[in-house]
Amino acid sequence: MEVTRRDFLKFSSAAVAGATMSQLGFDLTPVRAYAAELRIKGAKETPTICCFCSVGCGILVSTDKNGNVINAEGDPDHPISEGALCAKGSASYQIAVNENRLKKVRYRAPNSNKWKEVSWDWAMDRIASNIKKSRDKSFVEKNTDGKVVNRTMGIASVGSAAMDNEECWLYSKMLRSLGLVYIEHQARI
Repeated sequence: MEVTRRDFLKFSSAAVAGATMSQLGFDLTPVRAYAAELRIKGAKETPTICCFCSVGCGILVSTDKNGNVINAEGDPDHPISEGALCAKGSASYQIAVNENRLKKVRYRAPNSNKWKEVSWDWAMDRIASNIKKSRDKSFVEKNTDGKVVNRTMGIASVGSAAMDNEECWLYSKMLRSLGLVYIEHQARI
């Protein structure tokens, strides 16, 4: 058998490569594959809308039997996003599951540099009293022509893109019942 220099280099480099790979622990025998069990197996999937911007992408939130959020991912059946999410939407799982998330109401008094924990009842009473005080202070019953307008000019609202149509309707009804004129929604901004 006649071996050329080129053939000799091919055979010897293949032999050296094979010997090196066998010494590095490469095993070329077939490996048996095992499928891992999904962590969302048996979880309840609830469709919802991303709360970060006004696009309204669809998210599927998976919860376990105790109602704890275990996963959030894009909803492939949603007509707007078709399963795609931006970086914020993809990280929306951290809204519910995050050790840095505040779990109690905190309040910082005017001109103070410290936060203090307060109860939900105290916070809701404080919000309600501030709304009432501002509404009473800026309420206009009649305009300059003497027509009844019943509006308040001291409060404005910017709604949330995370609300659906029904929630927006209820929210706008509540605001209009307070007499607000300046009502906006994040989807229009």
